[in-house]
Amino acid sequence: MLRITLLLVSLFSVATATAGTRTHALAMHGTPKYAADFPHFDYANPRAPKGGAVRLADIGSFDSLNPFIIKGQSAEGLGATYDSLTTASADEPFTRYGLLAESMEIADDRSWITFALRPEARWHDGRPVTVDDVIFTFETIRRDGSPQLRFYYAGIASIEQVGEREVKFTFSDRDNRELPLIVGEQSILPRHYWEGRDFAKTTLEPPLGSGPYRVDSLEAGRFIVYRRVPDYWGRDLPANVGHANFDTIRYDYYRDTTVVIEAFKAGEFDFRQENSSKHWATAYEMSEVAQGLLAKETVEHNRPAGMQGYVYNTRRELFRDPRVREALAWAFDFERSNQTLFYGQYTRTRSYFDNSELAASGLPTPAELALLEPFRAELPPQVFEREYQPPVTSGDGRIRDNLGRAFELLTAAGWVLREGKLTHAESGLVFEFEVLLVSPLFERITLPFAKNLERLGIHARVRTVDTAQYIKRLETFDFDMIVFVWGQSLSPGNEQWNFWGTTAADQPGSRNFAGIRSPAVDALIGKLVSAEDREALVSVARALDRVLQWGHYVIPHWHIAYDRLLYWNKFGRPEVTPLRGVQFDTWWVEPEKEARLKGRIKSVPR
Repeated sequence: MLRITLLLVSLFSVATATAGTRTHALAMHGTPKYAADFPHFDYANPRAPKGGAVRLADIGSFDSLNPFIIKGQSAEGLGATYDSLTTASADEPFTRYGLLAESMEIADDRSWITFALRPEARWHDGRPVTVDDVIFTFETIRRDGSPQLRFYYAGIASIEQVGEREVKFTFSDRDNRELPLIVGEQSILPRHYWEGRDFAKTTLEPPLGSGPYRVDSLEAGRFIVYRRVPDYWGRDLPANVGHANFDTIRYDYYRDTTVVIEAFKAGEFDFRQENSSKHWATAYEMSEVAQGLLAKETVEHNRPAGMQGYVYNTRRELFRDPRVREALAWAFDFERSNQTLFYGQYTRTRSYFDNSELAASGLPTPAELALLEPFRAELPPQVFEREYQPPVTSGDGRIRDNLGRAFELLTAAGWVLREGKLTHAESGLVFEFEVLLVSPLFERITLPFAKNLERLGIHARVRTVDTAQYIKRLETFDFDMIVFVWGQSLSPGNEQWNFWGTTAADQPGSRNFAGIRSPAVDALIGKLVSAEDREALVSVARALDRVLQWGHYVIPHWHIAYDRLLYWNKFGRPEVTPLRGVQFDTWWVEPEKEARLKGRIKSVPR
């Protein structure tokens, strides 16, 4: 009787643990916006015509068509050649709808997820997409993929075929509520194509995919052209309706931003998002704008701004003391730069999640305090007592008081002036370092910053290098200070491990460029990925924000809450702009508008 009872208990436990729900879409929190029978996303035009050519630009070079490994520099736009199990909507924080998968079954505790593949899903060679392809993809990525991808998928305990077209992922970390959504994001690879090829090596052979585009032609480092697949298997899926409207997409590669702007003004490519306030204000004073041939407009969005700033490499002895890191921030005159260089367009960034409800403000709420209290001994008291605000100046170039505060902090950290050079009193180390840049645009901001540091006895060398060298040095953390931007989503999760986690601090290729090693940060990231509802996620994000702010790992820069768009007026676009801002892949070419441009700018690919 006891054995029978135990058996029944065991069977009941297994059944309870494996209970799940079948769904067409999966939201990180709450329910999906779109029902199972939705016709298309609200921000896509179901009547958008197909056709036309679009030309875009990128800076630098490329030497590989394999975007899944750390080797080489992959070409822009390769994502359009592949499909994933699911696809995202741009008007929700984080929801995934079936793409290669027609449905999903998710465990109630999110310990596993099963994807049922669509029988009509096909590779470009006509062969069906199979469960074997899915399993092969994740086995290959976890073995030979980039460190970031391997890190994401480390929490997968097993992948198995459980039906003719069904694949089941079981997770070792049941607290990672985001992982079922993340596995759906991975581009699926064709096993029959990659067998006999070395996935770990760079390649310029056009890949076999299942997406709406395929590689048409290329010249390494100069250009790549993608052509729409006319019989694309997924063209009529609701999530795809109104997307992928251009017949061809061409990316041309340029040496630097100055050349890019001149090429755009000459009509060499069609669409540009401008990230320089100076160029936005001065570079496009053209008659074509007044004539309506060239559109110049701003479009507001509700994306988190993320964090851009001067990033300290705390692996360096110079930057291990947070008082030193705080001191240097007092020497950065944002207000002066905004007035004289940025035409007053920017807002100073103070949060890692600015422009969203995730940004910490005021004093910690009771929910935030409960998260922070276990780490009170580790954290600066300001985390609990003050709202973080970066230093401010009058904007007139006079920052004597700021430099005085900086010197107080440096003195407290053991630094003294000796023969005009800031020197550590005990070790004799002279305070000098290099600011590594990849864009000449930042020289005009960084050189005045270096001049202010010089008044403190600090020698900051400013060095701009080419893209390939810059990427290599970032991958190996071979720098003192860089300018970097961490983009953020409305649903932050596992990527935060890669940004700030202790394990990532020693992992080449990670984005923990600051070298953060903090038990508090690690614990908060863990709670972020396991948050069971939106309210909990917001509280954890704000608590994490406070810890990062008061860690002084960056000198925050600036942001804007809108996109700056420039495009030759040949496009139509949907009336609705979603939460995440402009979605260029829902635009289309209008032949009448394009005809108006002919003879006035170049309007066909070379």
